[in-house]
Amino acid sequence: MKTVKKILLILIYTFFLSLLALFLWKPYLLKVLKYRTPNAETYKVFPQEVSHRSDSVFHFIRSAKQRNDLDTLHVRDGDNRSIPLKNYLKNGQVNAFIVIRNDSILYERYAKGYSDSTLTSIFSGAKSMISITIGQALAERSIKSLDDKVTHYIPELKSNPAFEQITLKNLLDMKSGLEFRDALGGIVKAFFSDEAKYYYTDDMKAQLMRVKLVNQPGTVWMYKSIDPILLGWVLKKASGKSVAKYFETHVWQKIGTAYHATWGLDQVNGLTNTASRFQVTAIDFAKIGRLYLNKGKYNGKQVVPESWVNQSTYIGTEKPASAKGWQKSAHHYLWWIPQEGDKGDYAAEGMLGQRLYVDPKTNTIIVQFADHGAGNYPYRKISRYLAGLPFSYPKD
Repeated sequence: MKTVKKILLILIYTFFLSLLALFLWKPYLLKVLKYRTPNAETYKVFPQEVSHRSDSVFHFIRSAKQRNDLDTLHVRDGDNRSIPLKNYLKNGQVNAFIVIRNDSILYERYAKGYSDSTLTSIFSGAKSMISITIGQALAERSIKSLDDKVTHYIPELKSNPAFEQITLKNLLDMKSGLEFRDALGGIVKAFFSDEAKYYYTDDMKAQLMRVKLVNQPGTVWMYKSIDPILLGWVLKKASGKSVAKYFETHVWQKIGTAYHATWGLDQVNGLTNTASRFQVTAIDFAKIGRLYLNKGKYNGKQVVPESWVNQSTYIGTEKPASAKGWQKSAHHYLWWIPQEGDKGDYAAEGMLGQRLYVDPKTNTIIVQFADHGAGNYPYRKISRYLAGLPFSYPKD
């Protein structure tokens, strides 16, 4: 009996010593264990940099009578059920939902504690924001060409041969070829995933310096955090400004924003997580949609080059590397662009149901913030319904 107890004690000690060694080896795992899947508030545990609001605020028109008929408009959810939009919003724990057409807010719904001015993390929607700034940096020539090697702007990476042939275009296309383990496949895989590592680490540079190349750059598309994080690092090196400051001076202060936005860092004065840690209010997020709807112009002034807006939101003859949902959304220049049916609409999307949807055909902008979202893609049906245009989901 004593021998059994002794063995059990040894096993227990060994287990806890192994845990201690693991957390000393990879300290970010403590945050993964504590916070697990991040929510819209998790960003608060990280250092932040602010993109300050505009001096002159643009206000959308609020219709005296909102379109309550949207409550009963039937849309499909993630289980492909046809349900009223009101139920869709409830089932998806949607915190903010704003529908804007022709600069008028026609419909808005908020969960308790939320309003159009509640600062919220949009997770991977941040990727579309860094895409905007790369277009700006190209226009002002602080970045010379998308064909430039990433090591031209970040010489530190030359010590890792994985980066030798990677171009900025490869990063923008998510075809860097760099190794990345996603969080799919169970709790253990999620715990040790690169998705968790790059979200929770306090030293992204150290992690990036060790990453391996598994595919020839430019050949294989894989959705991952590394590529947009590297673009943020490139922007900082090329412009001499932090991502938050560059975004503030080149975009945020120029489009009539009413509230400050924030960017999460891995550590004080460290790298910006441009893959998943951008915080914004719903009403100001809509102004990014308005900027792109107006081909990069605000009040008659070109803020983002029209050519970059077109290049970012139109695939052309390029063969899509991804096809998400019935609408077959392709990932292109860090935006999601549907390829099924009428083309032209596009979206910035983040996990848990964060969305900025833009439909130039109907002049519609939709913003959604959610705790998990109800799935599917109701936005095109809403925009076409408001414009009096026909719409039908593909047959099952």
